[in-house]
Amino acid sequence: MMNPSLKNLSKISSGTIIEGKWHHNRYTIIKQLGFGANGIVYLARHDSKQVALKMSDNGMSVTSEVNVLKAFAKVQGSALGPSLLDVDDWETSEGKVSFYVMEFIKGPDFLSFLKQKGPDWTGVMVLQLLADLQLLHDNGWVFGDLKPENLIVTGPPARIRCIDVGGTTMQGRSIKEFTEYFDRGYWGLGSRKAEPRYDLFAVAMIMINTAFPQRFTKKSGGLEEIMEKVKQSPELTRYEKIISYALSGKFLSANEMRMEIIQVHLPDAPSRSNRQQKTAKQPPFPRQPARSPVKKAKSSTSVQTRKQFNKGKKKFAALETITIILVISLMYFFYIYSQIT
Repeated sequence: MMNPSLKNLSKISSGTIIEGKWHHNRYTIIKQLGFGANGIVYLARHDSKQVALKMSDNGMSVTSEVNVLKAFAKVQGSALGPSLLDVDDWETSEGKVSFYVMEFIKGPDFLSFLKQKGPDWTGVMVLQLLADLQLLHDNGWVFGDLKPENLIVTGPPARIRCIDVGGTTMQGRSIKEFTEYFDRGYWGLGSRKAEPRYDLFAVAMIMINTAFPQRFTKKSGGLEEIMEKVKQSPELTRYEKIISYALSGKFLSANEMRMEIIQVHLPDAPSRSNRQQKTAKQPPFPRQPARSPVKKAKSSTSVQTRKQFNKGKKKFAALETITIILVISLMYFFYIYSQIT
């Protein structure tokens, strides 16, 4: 029996109960959240809790995405992707449907959040995104299909979260999924090989997308065409150099790009050009220098020296007094002797 097609899976109505063949967990469909090349995501309810359920007609695709979420779970201190809750199959009259269940991340998407808060928040949210991407890259992955629709802002406090890991690819392989506007290959500015710079290109295009929500159409492609648009936006002027570097692949890591954005907002912070002289862990405000043991030793030596000086000074004063007395005594003696003779 053939598996149901994506077209059929997209017709699942609200109230339908999905029961796992192996774990027997039951999920009640609420509504459809998204539709992609590799599956459909539904909002569902399980034990009075809302979850996101993704089903696909491609079991290998489900396995791949599940492995990515498991890898994300091992990255400590990261909010890269949603938590994985369940993996199972659903038996229907048309055949077996593979699905997995994940944490439902609630909040506006990246562009909607910035529309509410204003362009001043762009740098703040991009800094968070770059920090998460650095963790992802350090663990050997590239997000791939990075775009505003795949970024949700939760809170307060505002926290950016990555969803839809369908495009996440191991470094060195070909990108599995991409969206043309955020793809460097589409603009003729690089290959579709999974490497950190591929994601950084997408980050730059996301920044551009904040100023051009409707997304401009490619004409001839290339860096000049994109940068011409950047120069037309007052909001992007402060990031012009950073965007140019990211689009042309000059940043080798997310941390490098992150440091440059920090430099824009905090001019005294270390930049890419002087990062070897100043570390990223340096506090944003200068601290009073700590007193080192050497300084204490010097201070102790100084006290000792002063004591010795004062002691010597007293000895010298005593010798001086005795000398004066002797001189006066001799003078008096010679005076008396001269009077007698």
